[in-house]
This record gives sequence, C-alpha cells and structure tokens, in this order.
Amino acid sequence: MEPGVAVNLEPPLCLGDPLDGHLVQGSVDAVGKVLRVDDEGVGRQLWIRPPGRVLAQLAGKAPIAVDGVSVTVAEVLRDRFSVVLLPSTAADTTLGALGAGDRVNLEADLVARLVARRGPAAARDVDAVVTGLPWAGHIGGRTGVDKVVRQLSAGGRVLVWDAETEAEADVIFAGTRLKPAAYRFLLTQVCGFPAVPCAPEVLERTGIELIPGGGDRHGTAFCVPVDLAEGTGTGVSAAERAATVRKLADPGVVPADFLRPGHVSPLRAKPGLLGERQGHTEATVALCVGAGLAPVGVCCEVMNPDGTMASPADAEIAALRWGMPLAVTA
Repeated sequence: MEPGVAVNLEPPLCLGDPLDGHLVQGSVDAVGKVLRVDDEGVGRQLWIRPPGRVLAQLAGKAPIAVDGVSVTVAEVLRDRFSVVLLPSTAADTTLGALGAGDRVNLEADLVARLVARRGPAAARDVDAVVTGLPWAGHIGGRTGVDKVVRQLSAGGRVLVWDAETEAEADVIFAGTRLKPAAYRFLLTQVCGFPAVPCAPEVLERTGIELIPGGGDRHGTAFCVPVDLAEGTGTGVSAAERAATVRKLADPGVVPADFLRPGHVSPLRAKPGLLGERQGHTEATVALCVGAGLAPVGVCCEVMNPDGTMASPADAEIAALRWGMPLAVTA
C-alpha cells in the first residue's frame, strides 16, 4: 500500500440496517491470485486461485469479498473459482483494473465459514443456506433488480412475475451461462414451455425468421425453432438444447450454425425492450443486458403439478422453495 493508491471502502452495519445476504467482518481469510480475466460483452469474469482451505468453503452462487468488494461466486473448479463483475462494479471499484498475476485479499461469507466448521455434511448445504434464504422470495424496487441481475450474472436462476401481459411467472436463466442441469430443471421442475428470448440483432445475425402469423394472444413473437448443426443427436436432450442456447448467445454465431426446424424456440424481443412491451421476452433480454451478458436468455412458465399456471401466491412459494429472487415487471 502506497500513498495515492485507491482502496475499496464499505461502511459498517448500524442497528436497524437491513441484512443484504452477504455478511463479512472486514478480515482477510487468505490471499488469492488472479489467473485469468475474460471479457464477456460489457462484463468481465475473473478466475482466482485461492488456498485450498478457502476453496473448500466456496459454492456456486455463494458470496465472497474480493479486496473488500462483495461479489458472487459464478463457478468453482478443482483449484480455482470465478466471479463476474458487472459494469458498475468494474467502474466503481478497483476490481476493474485487475489482471492476470495480481494478488487479491479474500474473505469468505460469514455464514459459509460457520457452516464449514460443522463438517462436510453441513458444508455441502452451503449453497442453499447462503443463497436460498437471503435471496429468495419477492424483493421489490431497485434492490430486487440488483439481486436478480447479480444472480443471472453468476449463472443462477431468477423468477419474474409478469403482471401486465400474461399474468404468469417465468423462471429465467442467462443464455451465455446455461448448463444442461439448468435446462433439465426447467423441463422437470418448472414444467412450462422453455423459450429463448433474443434481441432483434441476434436473430438478424443468425438469419432466424419469425414464424408466419399474428403470434399468440399476447403478441409473443415466435421464431423458427432451431437445433445446433454440429450436434450428433436428435437435439432434444437437455445437454443439446443448452448447447443450442449457448451458441445463440455466442457473438460469433452465423446462420450455418443451426438446423431448421429444431427443438429450441427463439423469441424476438421488441427493440425497445420493456419500454415497448411489458413481457417476459423483453424482461429476459433486458436482465441479461443489465448483467453484462449477451442479449439472449431462457424463460419458462411455472406450471403447477395439477397443470394450472402458477398464481402470484404459487410464484412466491416457488421462489422460496427453489431459493431464487422474485421480481415483478413494471
């Protein structure tokens, strides 16, 4: 530390302040090394190698402090983990200037440390303990939007209630980070119709056209369904459909990357997004853009076990059960 060097500051909690899902004490648990920095649209993904004792306390979607800045763990691998920096985080903190080889101070979330001390069985539940309770259920206003964006940027899932257009709840994932397990969750737990909202420029770049006709009763713009051309299966499996979605989110994608028709259904968002139409299609793309990711996501309506669509009360229960934030389009 030298005079003139910028540092990150966070004021302490005061009595009566709301808890925001990430509890730290201002200590340093360990020093990690930045291995790689990946640019992803306007966002950045940092890969950090921590000591093994710290890595053992981490889980995907759990919080961690890096140089005093609260961020969310995106992935945990054998010897490293990654966090995603939103544009605002990169601009307002020193993390935006980090590069490969830099050393960073690390502090695991307080709840994660307490859970880890109770042994391997409790440590396996850290993801549900840390991210399920503080983030689950309806969160209104700017705080809710921020939590939804952070969850998406880290590869997580969110729930959005559309009160104006369809009066339905959709689970949303970002297309860039979609994994087979996420698509399987949509098919087996959410049980609606998975579709892939895309910004207009994505569909123009890929040559994917609208299906002729006036669309459904709510003006949803369905496009010709596609499969990934390089696949060897039928295109129906969760892994194949997830790969198709990730390719749609690839900025280097070309029309020849897809077979038509297929099993993944793109939706064309309005150019003005939520300013033009208050639907899940536009909300999905807007949230992905806000997370600094490609303007491609996946949305799927929540269907009850009896075949009816989830009501607002059902959506709240689902958000709590699945440990995800619930936001409302407005």
